[in-house]
Amino acid sequence: MRLINLVNNEELKQRLKEDSTSRMTLSFYTYAHILNPAIFRDHLYWRLSQCGVYGRIYVASEGVNGQISVPETEHEQFKSAIDEIDFFRGIRLNYAIEDDGKSFYKLIIKVRKKIVADGLNDETFDVTKRGGHLSASEFNQLTTNPETVIVDMRNHYESEVGHFQNAILPEATTFREALPMVRDMLQERKDKPVVMYCTGGIRCEKASAWMKHNGFEQVYQLDGGIIEYARQVEQQGLENKFVGKNFVFDERLGERISTEVIARCHQCGSPCDTHVNCANDACHLLFLQCPACAEKYVHTCSEKCRDFNVLPEDERKVLRKTEKFNGSSFGKGRYRAHKPVDLLQ
Repeated sequence: MRLINLVNNEELKQRLKEDSTSRMTLSFYTYAHILNPAIFRDHLYWRLSQCGVYGRIYVASEGVNGQISVPETEHEQFKSAIDEIDFFRGIRLNYAIEDDGKSFYKLIIKVRKKIVADGLNDETFDVTKRGGHLSASEFNQLTTNPETVIVDMRNHYESEVGHFQNAILPEATTFREALPMVRDMLQERKDKPVVMYCTGGIRCEKASAWMKHNGFEQVYQLDGGIIEYARQVEQQGLENKFVGKNFVFDERLGERISTEVIARCHQCGSPCDTHVNCANDACHLLFLQCPACAEKYVHTCSEKCRDFNVLPEDERKVLRKTEKFNGSSFGKGRYRAHKPVDLLQ
């Protein structure tokens, strides 16, 4: 069988849209020593394809990081498949909170240098000396201590739509950028309890070990991240200290954890926490857009992108070489970067 997908993405998206198969969205990660990531990648692709898995998985010599969807009818077969691999046995599977089964439309498995880009030299510290793991109830208890520092280790566009109460929210665009930023911000609190959290826990595995290496004495991480926290809160009837949406890196772009809408449309400023990508493929900016602005701008991020999108394809092809759009200027959108005066129109 082929170990890559060769079907056009738009066709795959249409197939998924029309497919009535019930699917479950989940994520997982593990740090492990993989001697030949390329060979392991091909084996994993072959095995998961047999289970009808879609999603995005990164394989590196340090481990595996995946976000996938599985047909409900193949769920047990999928679990059996991963149990065949020694370092996958007993791995935590973080199941989506809100799930329509349309999170992924194909299977992609890539070999990377690291399963999360962090910019760290792992040879300079012991990544196994990580922070203590906290359950949802333990997290709630520790964060009632006024001395406790809560740190969001995600990117700004993730925390913009949802975060824990009283958390420090670094203005970082990448995890690599957040690590030194958080270390420097907390220099005066090295003796205080520091609780770190992220989406599913993988970023905090590395970040907590790095913070301990930098002299922080009491470092903890939310076990399983926001996804597992939300599950435990619901199952155990605990107080929910997370407000808003949890950003996710798939077609859904978010799952609601609480009813509050804490973000604003990047175009008009009205309450909104719906992430979209600009419909102009030459821009493709990730930003927040309310229904009224989606109609006004025809699902683009600016008048410039809206007008560009209606041009004939041959004209757009020529203009792509010289024109700059919000996506190339700002990357992931911030509210302050998209006030009308700043938009490229």
